Amino acid sequence: MQKENNALNQLEVSKVHHWTPSTFSFSCIRPDNFRFRSGEFVMIGLNIDGKSVLRAYSIASPNWHEEFEFYSIKVKDGPLTSKLQQLKEGDRIIFRGKPVGTLVNDALLEGKRLFLFSTGTGIAPFTSIIRDPETYEKFNEVILFQTCRHINELEFGKRTVESIFKDDLLSEIVSDKLRFFPTTTREPSQYHGRVTDWLKSKKFEEVIGNDLNPSEDRVMICGSIAMLNEFKEICLQKGLVEGSNSSPGHFVIEKAFVD
Repeated sequence: MQKENNALNQLEVSKVHHWTPSTFSFSCIRPDNFRFRSGEFVMIGLNIDGKSVLRAYSIASPNWHEEFEFYSIKVKDGPLTSKLQQLKEGDRIIFRGKPVGTLVNDALLEGKRLFLFSTGTGIAPFTSIIRDPETYEKFNEVILFQTCRHINELEFGKRTVESIFKDDLLSEIVSDKLRFFPTTTREPSQYHGRVTDWLKSKKFEEVIGNDLNPSEDRVMICGSIAMLNEFKEICLQKGLVEGSNSSPGHFVIEKAFVD
C-alpha cells in the first residue's frame, strides 16, 4: 500500500531481462492503491550489509500498468547496481513510496508537439510517457529520441515502441502520433550523430520538418549532466522557457539521476 512518508516498502521482482552487457530491466509487482504520474521516479534499492542503499529510478511503465518496470545500467563496482543486476524472479527490493519528478505532462504548457530527448537509460521515464493516453490528449504529435553509442543499446526503446503498436487499445489511441528516432554516435546506423549537433545545424529541421518553436513545441530531456546542460542551452537559445511542477513552461529536465 502506498505511504506518503519516508517509510520503506518492499516490492517483489516478477521478471528480469538483460538487454546488453551493460543494461538490464526488471519488473516488480505494483503495490495496491499506489498512484503516480507517468514520468515520475521513486527511490529504490536493497538492504546491503545492514544498510538501506537507495537510488532514484524512473518508473519505465505507464501509470495504468499493474507492474513497475525499471531500466538500469550495470556498474561493476557500483554500490547498488552491482547487486541489482543479480536480481532474480521472486527476489525483493525496497522502495520509498513517494513518487516525484519534473518529467511530467503537468510541468509543460499546452502545445502541438512533444519532443522527448534521451540518452542511454534516460529513455526510462519516456517509455512511461509514450504509453500514457493523457500524453496524446495533450499533444498532436510525440517525437521520441534516444541516443546511444551502439545499435544494440537501443533495443529496450525499440521493443517498447513496437509493443505500443501491437497493443489493440494503445495502438488506436497513439495511431500515427508517435515517431521514434533511435540514433547512434559510434556505430553507423540509419540515424547517426548527436541530436545536439543536429539542433545546432540544419539537420534537425531536415529530419523532423521544423526547428524547435516555443509557440508549438514542448520538450522533456533526460540523460547525463553534460547532455542536460547542452540541451538546456540550446532550448534557451531557441526561446524556450524552462518549466516546473509549480510553473509550467516550454521544456523540463530531470536532474535526479546525476550528481
